[in-house]
Amino acid sequence: MKKVLAMLFLVLGVSASFAQTTSNVVGNVVRWKTIVGNITVSNNDAVAGIKPGTTPWSTTSGRASVNLSTGQGSFQVKGLVLNGGNATGTPDGVDQVEGSLICDAGQKDQTIFTTLPVPLDARGNAEFSGSFNGTSEAPLASCNNPLFLIRIGPDLPGANQRWIATGAVRFGGQQ
Repeated sequence: MKKVLAMLFLVLGVSASFAQTTSNVVGNVVRWKTIVGNITVSNNDAVAGIKPGTTPWSTTSGRASVNLSTGQGSFQVKGLVLNGGNATGTPDGVDQVEGSLICDAGQKDQTIFTTLPVPLDARGNAEFSGSFNGTSEAPLASCNNPLFLIRIGPDLPGANQRWIATGAVRFGGQQ
């Protein structure tokens, strides 16, 4: 009887641990394990109607996270620099970026939430933590197929809002 009870507690403990781990991954927090630069420059590569940058970009690392229940998010990107042209290896004139969460990309009910701009330093590093604009008016909990983009900030009017990097290796959130 002691062995049966011990096995029962072990199975229940493992099940509870698995359920907790699964809910943390599938819950209302979506994460992107890395940030990758946009290496294409064709308008055919628009995401949710957002045009890409006009020159290829690369990154050395990055990550992003959004809590769909609260609208709080964060991102970090390192080494976000041009990957072509005479300014290769630098962010050239781009000195601020924004993060955009896109829900239901390409659908009629698509919604885009964007962070405030943050500085992009000369080595291509930027970091944000806070809420996405507009999240108090529209709940994110029903965000399907969430995508994350890093976009050029408003300091560069000719390229403002073009996407230059994206979240890759997504986990969590609704598919």
